[in-house]
Amino acid sequence: MAQKNDDLQKIKELIEIMKDNDLVEVEIKHDDDKIFLKRSQPQPPAVTAVPLMASNAHTTPLVSNQMQAAAAEAPPSAAQQQDELVEIKAALVGTLYSAPSPDSEPYVEVGSRVDPQTVVCIIEAMKVMNEIKAEISGTITEILVTNGQAVEYGQVLFKVKPD
Repeated sequence: MAQKNDDLQKIKELIEIMKDNDLVEVEIKHDDDKIFLKRSQPQPPAVTAVPLMASNAHTTPLVSNQMQAAAAEAPPSAAQQQDELVEIKAALVGTLYSAPSPDSEPYVEVGSRVDPQTVVCIIEAMKVMNEIKAEISGTITEILVTNGQAVEYGQVLFKVKPD
């Protein structure tokens, strides 16, 4: 029973270390023993657009109908297109690898189609290889890192144009 309590205490300590260092996954092997811990990643809060409405029926519109029509016909600017892109960020600190092995093709390239389960790269942290998945359907539009580069937690790795 004492051994079980010691093991449970060690697992709790590992979980605290993961939290303190913003680690998502940890795998430890010792002889025939193996432990794998994985934390769920916090999801960003949903943003809801709320249309502005006039509180008084007698108020005049702020934008004329002609200006609204012109805005609807104008193609999106580069800034608007950039805002539509979704960023894939590093979930942990480590070394990024763009391919499963040095002589393999990269997981993704600019123009590659991805879905939520597509592996886009691997980040090695403490001798553990962590697969980074796209978590979105779309097309890779930009790759902001190179193979073998050290990356920080939250660093933007890829930009994706969602479907």
